[in-house]
Amino acid sequence: MAQRLALRRLLSLTPRTLPPQGPLAPRAPHGRAFSTSAGCRSTFNVQDGSDFQDRVVNNPKPVVVDFHAQWCGPCKILGPRLEKMVAKLEGKVLMAKVDIDDHTDLAIEYEVSAVPTVLAMKNGDVVDKFVGIKDEDQLEAFLKKLIGA
Repeated sequence: MAQRLALRRLLSLTPRTLPPQGPLAPRAPHGRAFSTSAGCRSTFNVQDGSDFQDRVVNNPKPVVVDFHAQWCGPCKILGPRLEKMVAKLEGKVLMAKVDIDDHTDLAIEYEVSAVPTVLAMKNGDVVDKFVGIKDEDQLEAFLKKLIGA
């Protein structure tokens, strides 16, 4: 009974708006949204080992590699923060996202023992790394060091 009362109170506090209906109502797009912004082009998900080799190890640009997991709380905070910082650099550095549950072999190869782990790679070599969450100032310093700014 107390749960129902609490639910009713909660529902009465939230505004209820119904989407417009009828033949002249705007229609929502179907499927997933697609964006071609600079942020999306500079960040990509690694598909497999050969994709990692092609897009990270063999890349002439510096690449930040974010080893993360879906179940990791700090990863959910760090990931978007890091993506935003990489997007601000407008293509000077790229960001590869590696889910450790999908790509355990890569996590083992790069000695990832905790998530989030972020590697800075240049010319196929790991030049810097950190484990855990960082604030924006620390991320900015990490990225500037990577690109030599």
